[in-house]
Amino acid sequence: MKKKILAALLAGVMTLSLTACGSSSAAATDAKAAATESAAGTETASGDATHIYVLTAPEDHGWTGSVATFAKEKVEEVNGEGKYSAEVITCENAAYQITQVEDIIAKGDKNIAVVIQPIDDTVQSAIQELVDAGIPYVAFDRIIDGVEASAVANVKGDNEGIGAGSAAYFVSLGLKPGDQVYVYEGDTSSVTTLRDQGFTEYLLGNIEFDGNKIADDAKWTQEQVDSAITYSGAMNWSRSDTKSAFETLMGDSANTSIKWFYAEDDELAMGILEALKGGGIDDSAKSAFLANKPVITGCGGLDELYGVLRGESYGEITGELGGIMSVTYSPSMIQTAIQDMVDSLDGKEVTQDHVIECQNVTSENVADFKGFN
Repeated sequence: MKKKILAALLAGVMTLSLTACGSSSAAATDAKAAATESAAGTETASGDATHIYVLTAPEDHGWTGSVATFAKEKVEEVNGEGKYSAEVITCENAAYQITQVEDIIAKGDKNIAVVIQPIDDTVQSAIQELVDAGIPYVAFDRIIDGVEASAVANVKGDNEGIGAGSAAYFVSLGLKPGDQVYVYEGDTSSVTTLRDQGFTEYLLGNIEFDGNKIADDAKWTQEQVDSAITYSGAMNWSRSDTKSAFETLMGDSANTSIKWFYAEDDELAMGILEALKGGGIDDSAKSAFLANKPVITGCGGLDELYGVLRGESYGEITGELGGIMSVTYSPSMIQTAIQDMVDSLDGKEVTQDHVIECQNVTSENVADFKGFN
């Protein structure tokens, strides 16, 4: 009898012990899963799903920095949907970006894809390594001629369209063939070349903007283009450089009669506004300049300039201008590049040469556009 009771007691203890172990194991498993989910953020894709690496410039400031901000928004969306996983890798220089691409390839993972904003053209060698490894990629913004044919998509804004948009805006406000135009250029890259080209090609009647060409009686001749348009040279996309250059330009009273200013970036346009608001230009020169109701255009989507268009700042200056406008070239286009990769992975047809059309943003329609900081 005692043996039976002891056996029953032992069996009960073992049952309790096993139950306790089972609860502990389940709790540990749940905790591990929770920790993994927390570490992965919103990443919920299955282990064999394609992982998308998105390589951009650092998330610091300005247009380039905002690319990473918009990329992170889109990556969060992709991870939240759960079909694919994605992450953003920011690269402060080309050498580091090349190293990151090489590291991705060296991992030997099978289900991967890359969306890349090349820091400069030296990244071509790393992109070629992606091609050689059979890894699909989408290029964004800086399109490298030597490898563009191998991309799933080359996503870029319409740099030529920016020039055409500015020219069309000037013409709408009364620009006549042979009028003096001053162009503040960004740098010496193909971006500036295309923005210059779009401006003159529209005036010559060779290209459209927003579905329309310049009227025949408003067309310029090549001789007028060559003689009436002055180029600043590289402002290095710098507001302060443009501000100083504009102050110097206005130091010669002969230049105060120039009415049309095409700045190839919103930062450059803001440099002109800061110069007009500041004390670096003689009052008489400033008065003579503003008396002509000058017109200024920028591009990019800087929210500070959108704020000017919304009437939030620089009202004392813009009230004396003949017009101010910004052509769209938003860093949010990186989201289109990421979506192109997702669509391609889904088996959908993707346009390889994916040029995103630009629009003119004025005080009348600025509420319809989202700027960047």
